[in-house]
Amino acid sequence: MTNLLTKFFIKNSDDINNPIVRKNYGTLAGAVGICCNLLLFTIKILAGLLTGAISIVADAFNNLSDAGSSIVTLIGFRMAGKPADHDHPFGHGRIEYIAGLIVSALILLMGFELLKSSVEKILNPTPLESSNISILILIISVCIKLWMGFFNRKIGKKLNASAMIATSADSFNDCVATTAVLIGFLVFKFANINLDGYMGVAVALFVMWAGYNTAKDTIEPLLGLAPDPEFVLSVKNCVLERKEILGIHDMHVHDYGPGRVYVSMHAEIPSDMDVLKAHDIIDSAEEEVSSKFKCEVSIHMDPIEVNNPLANELKLKLMEILNTIDPTLSFHDFRITNGPMRKNIIFDLLVPFDCYYDDVTLRKMIKEKFSEIDSTYFCVIHIDKGVN
Repeated sequence: MTNLLTKFFIKNSDDINNPIVRKNYGTLAGAVGICCNLLLFTIKILAGLLTGAISIVADAFNNLSDAGSSIVTLIGFRMAGKPADHDHPFGHGRIEYIAGLIVSALILLMGFELLKSSVEKILNPTPLESSNISILILIISVCIKLWMGFFNRKIGKKLNASAMIATSADSFNDCVATTAVLIGFLVFKFANINLDGYMGVAVALFVMWAGYNTAKDTIEPLLGLAPDPEFVLSVKNCVLERKEILGIHDMHVHDYGPGRVYVSMHAEIPSDMDVLKAHDIIDSAEEEVSSKFKCEVSIHMDPIEVNNPLANELKLKLMEILNTIDPTLSFHDFRITNGPMRKNIIFDLLVPFDCYYDDVTLRKMIKEKFSEIDSTYFCVIHIDKGVN
């Protein structure tokens, strides 16, 4: 059913990095959510009025809030599809994350309201009216919500869209909520035991926990996550296919929303290479990475001395020193400049976030080691924290 809807309503549905295609997916998911949730709200309100069960009425308003969530998702995807402008040069893709956060907040709010209503029902129980029609409505509601959950999860995973994944989680939570209401109703019908309030409390806590988790998953990309290691390795390998490029460092990946990834890095090339040839190599690397990974790329050339015996010898010494201090340390941008009284050994030191030593201690230890080799060696160390 999901494949049928996407093929019928979305042109070029497999081009998921295209902002227009993503906007169309969001429009489809939002429209389906609005229609289904309004239908569920209507039939559950009728069931609640027939039985006098506050849990069914609360579940109905839960679906009404889901319709509101679908409207937020729809607006979020349409706004995220807007092109870059003067005020937002990197586009509006992160609006998808904000939409997901709003959906999570609505889940938490509805869970709290359901918890409050359930506690009131435990403290002040009221008799229920048994109705086969209401039981049938609840069963149908569970089936519809199950389909909606799978529908949104399939599209959300395909697009890697946190808003849709959050909506999917909400749909599955609604299935649990409605199932609990149904079980409590069946127990009352056949055993005359009113578990309505207790079922409501359990479901409310479950819904609130799910809302917390979806909020956490949505906030993380807004704060800025470390790039996917597999993506970083694939980009590096793509660039290093050119034998003229000796290494890569200072790689940064900026995610401004789906389809809006910006990558920058420094590529090491022999210092004696012709500048125009080196420029052509870097251009070809940028074009291939951009085409293959659907991202914007900027590569800076770093000339490296490869035929300097002293530089090569001191690089080996530096590797030995770093290995004795902490094997996770590494360096790049190594060069030597001669002054009137000393030799300046200049390099960038890559320090993991969890390194035991602080920056001051690291600099001191490395400088002392080089002074032991030759008192005229003076280290100029720039520290990079956790940057590839």
